Amino acid sequence: MRPQRFHGGLRLAGHKAESSADGLRPCPPPARLRVPLLQHAGRAAEACVAVGERVRRGQCIGRAEGEYSADVHAPCAGRIQAIESGESPAFPGQRVVEVWIDVEGDGVTTLPPLDWTLASPETLRERIREAGIVGLGGAGFPTAEKLSACRERLVLNGAECEPWIACDDALLRAHADEVVLGGRLLARATGAARVQLAVEDSMTAALEACRAALAGHGAGEVELAVVPTIYPEGGERQLIQALTGREVPRGGLPRDLGVIVQNVATARAAWRAVTLGETLTERIVTVTGPGVANPGNYVVPLGTTVSHLVEQAGGYTPDAARLLLGGPMMGLALPHDDVPVGKTHNCVLVQTAAEVAAETLEPEMPCIRCGDCAPVCPARLLPQQLLWQVRAERPERAADQGLFDCIECGCCDLACPSHIPLTAHFRHAKGEQRARAAETARALAARERHESRQQRLEREAAERVERDAARRRNAASPDAVAAALERARAKRAAPGEPGAGA
Repeated sequence: MRPQRFHGGLRLAGHKAESSADGLRPCPPPARLRVPLLQHAGRAAEACVAVGERVRRGQCIGRAEGEYSADVHAPCAGRIQAIESGESPAFPGQRVVEVWIDVEGDGVTTLPPLDWTLASPETLRERIREAGIVGLGGAGFPTAEKLSACRERLVLNGAECEPWIACDDALLRAHADEVVLGGRLLARATGAARVQLAVEDSMTAALEACRAALAGHGAGEVELAVVPTIYPEGGERQLIQALTGREVPRGGLPRDLGVIVQNVATARAAWRAVTLGETLTERIVTVTGPGVANPGNYVVPLGTTVSHLVEQAGGYTPDAARLLLGGPMMGLALPHDDVPVGKTHNCVLVQTAAEVAAETLEPEMPCIRCGDCAPVCPARLLPQQLLWQVRAERPERAADQGLFDCIECGCCDLACPSHIPLTAHFRHAKGEQRARAAETARALAARERHESRQQRLEREAAERVERDAARRRNAASPDAVAAALERARAKRAAPGEPGAGA
């Protein structure tokens, strides 16, 4: 099948070779891990360990809280040193609880292995949930929830379109067989009849590894889909359009088309969770950029700080100037490197002063309404119109024009001749709208609690009035009077009572 062309996108110079020379490298854990209990989309997990407690690698230290949450497990054996809450640059605007583990010993806890070819779909999904598997492509949506409804087609996303990120490329080179087996397992879990492994045409070594894995383990159930290297091909909606020729409708989800997309690393993690009983305690992270001495792809225990990871990559070069968590297009700039790596973090990019200067050389100018941003937008939006509504503080109109369909890919930023940071404006506007919506929800909840309390107090007052009235009515009835007189006579007649026998 020939891939379709999705709207927009850019062809960017690739830099995967800089980190791919030596395959996968191990990252020894630091003396202390700081494991966030929010490493996924949805609510943070709740700590289920106590300070001073010893834990084994793979042991659950955070229980999922609510439907769209995920368990968190200890990446290494050790002792719980602290459970701290604070601001995290990796989660702007949110307070995140971290479990600090002093690494000691080598104890391991695993789940009972299962035969995935015999296990029911429900059993497979429950194991994936129990292992804390979430989407490792960056979104972090709990995988078991994503698999919960039947789908016709499963897409394994190996289209790693950010120019500097190479963790999926390295994974496919080293473990394509486990990815293919994981894809078959996920297809069984969700009922998909068709499975496609999507890999970019520029990832030649990974493609060869995938072809060999499909010959040995695909069993005719997984097909290789070679897609063109164009950013953002790896976006879920863009990849679906390239493979099916159909667009996910605005406000809709891939499930509306009967499609589910899972990252290749997620597929491998699911396979290991089911067949080996491994919980999700590590991931592959690309450490790259001209600002780091020895770029590479590292297998990193979750909770490892960026500073320790960069140290394993040879440290910073003298001209290192900016640190990004993620790639240059969609990554998050960090104010410092004392930030722990979580399940959704696939890259640490260190840029030099020259690169930063090149990006900031041209000052922001007024929008000239040229429209160059529209043809490159993969979501078919009109960025200049969105910018107008955002700057005019018209959130409803911005939302109507597709603000929340923006995937924040940054294509419009590169196309803008006025050097306007459009993506930053849209990201800020979406954050403000979400904050207002959350505040409105809190206010409505408080109002409902107040009204419920008032109704309860009024009901209790009415019940008290009714009880008092009933007691008065009972006390005034002839039978009640006669009974009271009889009780008085009996008391006077009782032996030993004053007046008895008088």
